[in-house]
Amino acid sequence: MLRFAHPEYLTILYFTPLLIALFWFSQRKRKLLLQKFADKKLHNLLFPMKSRVKPVVKFTMVFLAIVFIIIALANPQVGSKIEEIKHVGIDVYILLDVSQSMKAEDIKPSRLEKAKHDIAKLIQRLQGDRIGLIVFAGEAYVQFPLTTDYSAANLFLNAVDYSSVPQPGTAIGPAIELALKSFKKDENTKKAIVIITDGEDHEGDLDKAIEHAKEKNVSIYAIGLGSPAGVPIPIYNRNGVRTGYKKDKNGKVVLTKLDEDTLREITSKAGGKYYRATNTDDALESVYKDLSSYEGTEFGTSKVTDYEDRFYYLLIPALLLLLIEFFISEKKSKLLMKLERETNI
Repeated sequence: MLRFAHPEYLTILYFTPLLIALFWFSQRKRKLLLQKFADKKLHNLLFPMKSRVKPVVKFTMVFLAIVFIIIALANPQVGSKIEEIKHVGIDVYILLDVSQSMKAEDIKPSRLEKAKHDIAKLIQRLQGDRIGLIVFAGEAYVQFPLTTDYSAANLFLNAVDYSSVPQPGTAIGPAIELALKSFKKDENTKKAIVIITDGEDHEGDLDKAIEHAKEKNVSIYAIGLGSPAGVPIPIYNRNGVRTGYKKDKNGKVVLTKLDEDTLREITSKAGGKYYRATNTDDALESVYKDLSSYEGTEFGTSKVTDYEDRFYYLLIPALLLLLIEFFISEKKSKLLMKLERETNI
């Protein structure tokens, strides 16, 4: 099986016909200038050593060398063998709060942006574990299901913002229930839920959700974002300029506070642990260390083709062509001149 490690370089081949056109144009222009300089019949007398064939040969060699180098840059690879890889790990669903209170900037640059940054770092460290993401505010939605495709997970994570869930609120209970439903029931893997929220104004039957998690042996961890003292929620216009702060019906500035008591209660009942995030500490790092102590379970296998690089099969001929071209002059060879003399005789 043949493939290219960097197929984007192959698009350069579309421009190689321009080299042929430029060579043809330069040769034609050179010929016209010689015709203006002297009559065509005098060319052999004025330029007896000039070869008509060698410039074409030299250009052909350079052209082929360029084509070979471009293909070598794309790095052709040949599948040498197929290996079966076993997937061993745990299943983790991250529940990310995207409510308006997550705009607060007591955690820089904001609660949500800090959470996304830490999740991205966690994804980079995962090795074999499946991760899924659920976003919630007044309702909960699966942003991406359990996967080991960490590149795709990062893409979906980058798309998360405050408009991902338009309904206002903080529905922690429904988010937990959605995570429990989204776990793959037919696989006996260790499962965990990580909630990242300020915990404020939670909705739904939280106690019932916790009981369901305990019944299914799913541990729940929580990371609290924000200040217990409370901070205002900034409002920005389309240009990113802050225009004020969110206010209630009476015109008073709304303060959003971290509800640590609720988060501690959730984790203590569900066999997990609560961590508070700060500007400097990565609470998800602590959660990752806790999850690393869980014994991984095999949840599937996949066949992977092992590819070997073959770029040197093209690079070596390209270098040889350039080296040979360098030592070929544009003058006629002695053999050709001897044949011409004998013909004239």
